[in-house]
Amino acid sequence: AQPSIWRKTQISEIVRGPYSHWAVCVGNGEVVHFGTPGKNQCSSQTSGSSIDGVGGIVKKEKLEDVAGKDSWRVNNILDEKYKPLPPDEIVKKACSLVEASPTYNLTKYNCEHFATEMRYGIAESSQVQKTVETVATAAAAAAAASVSGVATSVIGGISHGSTY
Repeated sequence: AQPSIWRKTQISEIVRGPYSHWAVCVGNGEVVHFGTPGKNQCSSQTSGSSIDGVGGIVKKEKLEDVAGKDSWRVNNILDEKYKPLPPDEIVKKACSLVEASPTYNLTKYNCEHFATEMRYGIAESSQVQKTVETVATAAAAAAAASVSGVATSVIGGISHGSTY
């Protein structure tokens, strides 16, 4: 039985380790979702080759089959930023794409991009944005530490009489 909060056109987030799989609820306990062929579409197990783009597949399945033993929740992640499209339009568009094979790209068009495009008409992925921000912060910290280390070496060398 589906929980009372589950509604047609909601976005379901299926938690799979550090990343989630995303799907659009289309009614009768079914979701339309996008990923790479295989069991772990759009998850941390997706192969590294999907960064460059691989053949994807859009499927319509029971949410319980897609989630398996993984936990899931309704997460209309961009409702505060964008107005959802009309419910009939969301369902019609999502269902019309079942069995389509768009290119799956981990950073440019993944399952979350697909789900948000169906609900809002705009493809965005907070997972990608958070990962990019994390990598940028780590790179900036590494650069700062490197500059700090050079400065410490230069200052240390000068204080010990070196001629830099």
